[in-house]
Amino acid sequence: MQRDRLQGDLTFPRTFRISPLIRLTLGSLYLALTLPLPFLARATEAPVPASGLGLGIAMGAIALYAAFSDRVTVTEEAIEVSYPAWVPRLFRKGWRLRWDEVADLKARTTGQGGLLYYFLSQSGQGYLLPMRVAGFAQLARAVEAKTGIDTADVKPLSQPWMYLILLGLTVLLLLVDGWTIATAIASEPIL
Repeated sequence: MQRDRLQGDLTFPRTFRISPLIRLTLGSLYLALTLPLPFLARATEAPVPASGLGLGIAMGAIALYAAFSDRVTVTEEAIEVSYPAWVPRLFRKGWRLRWDEVADLKARTTGQGGLLYYFLSQSGQGYLLPMRVAGFAQLARAVEAKTGIDTADVKPLSQPWMYLILLGLTVLLLLVDGWTIATAIASEPIL
């Protein structure tokens, strides 16, 4: 009866992606931390050429985009974390776990005091529950509906307000970056 009630408003298959707030915040932070580097390298005549830094920053941006491209798919039979075909498997491996193979959902404490949750399979292998997806509450409900494991205490790793604060600080950093870039450009010698 409990399982039927939980499944009542869930439709399968269902796909969950990384939260747009998380992608925006972390992408903006990456940009804020790296954008001024080529300008500073040129202005200070650093031994690393600005073009080399620009190429490295572009490659890092692609890698970050790849990390944000994972998706969690929940079906009647399984939960799966996958990446688009363009992301090399060497760098990002997905996984698939059938619901009937799930033995438990175990919490583990992070070094910062947060909680991560792992699916424990019948064979004892652990699979990290994706916790930074948009619609995490629906994902948790789907897990509960399909496994019968109580997910009432399962919360996302970070709350939205934490990312909003980080986004605000990142915007301030981007303003400082603008000033830094303008100063670096103005200080370049005129030939």
